[in-house]
Amino acid sequence: MAYREQSVTSSRLGRLTLMGKLAGSIAGNMVSEGARQLAQGQKPRLSDLLLTPANAQKLSDRLSEMRGAAMKVGQLLSMDSGHILPPQLTSLLARLREDAHQMPLGEVAAVLEKSLGANWDTHFRRFTFKPLAAASIGQVHEAVLRNGRRVAVKIQYPGIRQSIDSDVDNVASLLQLSRAIPDDYLFSPLLEEAKRQLHAEADYRQEAAAIDKYSRLLSGDTRFETPQVIEPLSSSEVLTMSFLDGQPIECLAEASKPERDGATTALLDLAVREMFEWGLVQTDPNFSNYLYQPDTGCVQLLDFGATRAYSMDKQEAIADLFDALLDGCDEDVRRCAVAVGYMEVSDPSSYQTRIIELLRTATEPVRALVDYDFAKSDLAKRMSKIVLELRLQEKFTRIPPPEILFLHRKLGGLHLLLSRLRARLPVRQIVMPYLTAKRNAVPASAVCLAV
Repeated sequence: MAYREQSVTSSRLGRLTLMGKLAGSIAGNMVSEGARQLAQGQKPRLSDLLLTPANAQKLSDRLSEMRGAAMKVGQLLSMDSGHILPPQLTSLLARLREDAHQMPLGEVAAVLEKSLGANWDTHFRRFTFKPLAAASIGQVHEAVLRNGRRVAVKIQYPGIRQSIDSDVDNVASLLQLSRAIPDDYLFSPLLEEAKRQLHAEADYRQEAAAIDKYSRLLSGDTRFETPQVIEPLSSSEVLTMSFLDGQPIECLAEASKPERDGATTALLDLAVREMFEWGLVQTDPNFSNYLYQPDTGCVQLLDFGATRAYSMDKQEAIADLFDALLDGCDEDVRRCAVAVGYMEVSDPSSYQTRIIELLRTATEPVRALVDYDFAKSDLAKRMSKIVLELRLQEKFTRIPPPEILFLHRKLGGLHLLLSRLRARLPVRQIVMPYLTAKRNAVPASAVCLAV
């Protein structure tokens, strides 16, 4: 992947100026496009003028340049998958997961000096300034320690942490001004969640703690490998870890069926354990967060910045909903869906019926009594149709609670990955033991299906 080198604008005034220039550029494009349509005898609509392809491209490019919270808002909105946002904007926002500028060499050195001291370079036999990866919060470099150990060094963009709240607010204002966000869309909870998530991800000590916790939870499970944190060379803005040398997880698509079955079963099993056994979920579905080591058959796990903890009450509510969707009637599903936050008791019955239909469709892989063929499934297409009908017919504007939205992000990404890897798995057999264990771990009165 090629990265464009550009200094990060770190001051609040500078970042606000970037947003102002973007707004001015969009306004200029509006005038030009309006004049063009009028010359052709067309009567332009304001929404069409604001969200032209050129304006959408400028919005995406500017968010990529700003990185940090600006990119994160774009990434969160891209989870919408075109159901609420215009499809062309959703597609551009999704690119923000990959399109990022890299820091100039001098800025990289300055961050390392601030965190590791003026003689930071004495810790390394070799340090590669060209990043292996660049994203919304920071970029990753390969290096070799003095003792010959190969490491990955994650370096945060300067000023990102201080800009989070103002960036989120500024980007939200711009998106609403450009009519990219429908007026009736309940946007505020997502914005507050973007701020909370960014503050967590911008503290690399929290990520280091999450890595250590996953390492302990997976201890003895030879199907997985996690990096080891190098504590003396880590801080809130620099995270140094052992280097994992696997291949991109997509390489499994061409592996033998037994090899694919082993790895994909492990990935699904891990996701279920995260939710129902640990209450700790790595919610970033980016394929680049997984590597595969063909020599050992081991899946290597990367990037724990988006790790979220789920309370016991939330785990139980989600498990209850799964139970209802597997074996319960519509009334069972309705009660549990209200408890999770998908609907309210006061919602119209037609709306509740469509939400139940959507939930049953989403859990199709778990409800299947035979191996589920992810590659041949049109599940995503059918869900898109239901959501679109909800939006148009039922005036659907509510989004699930933030913690549920991030769980959707995890499971949606996993479904896409399993499809890419041509997985065919006994999903129900893999999931049911964890649901049974969760059900038996709580009093019967706490389970919505209990008599």
